[in-house]
Amino acid sequence: MPTEKTLRAGSAQKRAAILSSARELFLTEGFDRSSVDAVAARAGVSKRTVYDYFGDKQTLLHAVFDDVGQSLLATVRRTLDDTLHDLADASELEPALVAFSMRITTDMLDSAEYTTLQRFVRTASGHLPHPDDRALTNAPEEAMGERFAALGRAGLLDVPDPRLAADHFIALTFGVTLSRLGSANAAKDPRVQPFIVAGVRAFLRAYRA
Repeated sequence: MPTEKTLRAGSAQKRAAILSSARELFLTEGFDRSSVDAVAARAGVSKRTVYDYFGDKQTLLHAVFDDVGQSLLATVRRTLDDTLHDLADASELEPALVAFSMRITTDMLDSAEYTTLQRFVRTASGHLPHPDDRALTNAPEEAMGERFAALGRAGLLDVPDPRLAADHFIALTFGVTLSRLGSANAAKDPRVQPFIVAGVRAFLRAYRA
């Protein structure tokens, strides 16, 4: 039975260099036109090292995709903790949900990681795992659902299905903003905030306890 390779500190640095180099090449040259040799040369490692860590080019793409997804998930979790933690009164809900949404539009939806993820989905979808097999596919929505469930237990929201509530929240806030504006960065575009505020208020009309 194969065992997971134990990485040295230096090996962890090589792995990060390989992922960064692969990400740059897959974006600039395209997955099909990028070679393992080119990834190795850009990362400053041998071709053998790339194969030792990732096995083949498609597995490397999956690793890059997951690495970007983990970064985005960390942003969502950090923003949830900063804005929707320990709320004690219903009057805090609207400003907290608006603050969460404004942060997400700027820190996540306008980030290089989000752009990378979207480009991979558009240009390399045939090489990515099936959506049902992607561990991170629903992770941001699940994280939001968990926080909405906690707000439900605190008596602030009525959320029989927290994950569905998360989907509704996303559709009413980020979804509308991206659909109407094509992009979402609250720090750069003053049109973002009115969409966010209107979406939060619609969400609370449906889900406030």
